[in-house]
Amino acid sequence: MEGPARMIHRPSRAVAVFAASVALSAPSLAAASSHREAPAIARDPAADNTDLYAWVEGGNLVILASYIPLEEPSSGPNFHGFSDDVLYEVHIARGPSSLEDALTYQFRFSTRPYVAADPAGLTPAPSGGNEFFSQLAGGEQTYTVTKIEGGASTVLLRDAPVAPPNIGRRTNQLAYRITGGGYPAFATSSKFLKQMAGGAGRAWAGPRDDGFYADLGRASDLAGLCPLLAAPNPSCTPRDNLAGFNVHTLALEIPLAAVNGGAEPTPGPSDRQTLGVWASASRRKVRILRANGKEDGLGPWVQVSRVGLPLINTWIIGLQDKDKYNRAHPRDDLANFGAYFLNPILVRDAEFAGLYQAGQPLAAFDPEALKQSRTDLIDAFNLNPASLGGHSLETVGDVLRIDLGMPSGFPNGRALVPGADHEQTDVTDALLTLVLTGALGATAGDGVGANDARFLPAFPYLATAWEGATQGHFRP
Repeated sequence: MEGPARMIHRPSRAVAVFAASVALSAPSLAAASSHREAPAIARDPAADNTDLYAWVEGGNLVILASYIPLEEPSSGPNFHGFSDDVLYEVHIARGPSSLEDALTYQFRFSTRPYVAADPAGLTPAPSGGNEFFSQLAGGEQTYTVTKIEGGASTVLLRDAPVAPPNIGRRTNQLAYRITGGGYPAFATSSKFLKQMAGGAGRAWAGPRDDGFYADLGRASDLAGLCPLLAAPNPSCTPRDNLAGFNVHTLALEIPLAAVNGGAEPTPGPSDRQTLGVWASASRRKVRILRANGKEDGLGPWVQVSRVGLPLINTWIIGLQDKDKYNRAHPRDDLANFGAYFLNPILVRDAEFAGLYQAGQPLAAFDPEALKQSRTDLIDAFNLNPASLGGHSLETVGDVLRIDLGMPSGFPNGRALVPGADHEQTDVTDALLTLVLTGALGATAGDGVGANDARFLPAFPYLATAWEGATQGHFRP
């Protein structure tokens, strides 16, 4: 892989092309990331990263790392939740020359066994502990946040409660004992939105609406997205296949100085204050299933999932290497997966599916040129549009870059629009346009224009989880 390694260090017009493509994308659209994108992790939803957002909001860096794709809100009596056996981590690299962690935030979860009566007196136990409904039998989940910096570990938050599932109004009244504001206000109240020790910021964990919206069904049908098919085609209507589904989210709101080595960021571009953010999930290397139904995890932690930039493992990496990609560290991405950027499989598959044939919207583009020697893809994902301000980033890998001194805007971070129903940038359209056309001003997207719920105006920003009793994926 010496060729790609040399290519990433020279300036490229591809950065400007990508920046302009992002700017020309409709701001009301949004993007996909990493839902069930690899064979192995599709069988382990509790450890499956879905989306990662990171942006500067006021004096804080907001990071939202979501897991567990396609949560049907009505999936009781055993509802989705974080796994006590998974190590969830948010990684932050700093500066231009290394993708090793300058900061790591680790989340570990613990679920109290179901008991005859909740010792805290929060839920009744009408059947003496022999319950059908899990919300009446205790079993609340808590988590601990540990920061690792400079080799030292500091517990920032201990035994904080996880927001419970949004089951329905009867549960709110009888089990959760909500007295005002309903579930939305309850789930983001001070009971669950916690200050971390030493002025380290705030944390929250629990179920949220899945903020990713895209036409997954047609995308999986050999990229048969409506905007990529011959028009007019009135029978082709884009659909948000994630509407009504939830995810579980880890939310951090960290003072900028805390992630910038102790100093407030200075306005303007700076290699030193440019971060690389990614999230992961790991399991113990050895798993022992006991006859009593319990299990033990032994040995070192092994990474089984990760996400940085949206859509990389979904649209760039070939099926045979998607599991390998989830286990790899971003520092090794160029050596391991550089060929996928140089020779994008998505273009070859789109050609096979006839998307470049005469009469199709992509007919003006040459697939032969687009499926080889794509140094523009390596340059674009290594040197994001923030580099036009004077950056010189020496490393490449699947991390979400963000310069703390510049306005957030993908790929300089990835931001939700607080109080709106869309992301700041349509990254699905931007990436598909770059890969499938390589052209400035072209548009190749999925046609889905908004999330099915409005994001919150304040932390933790993602919309309230859908209610199982009256909403969910199969709501009218």
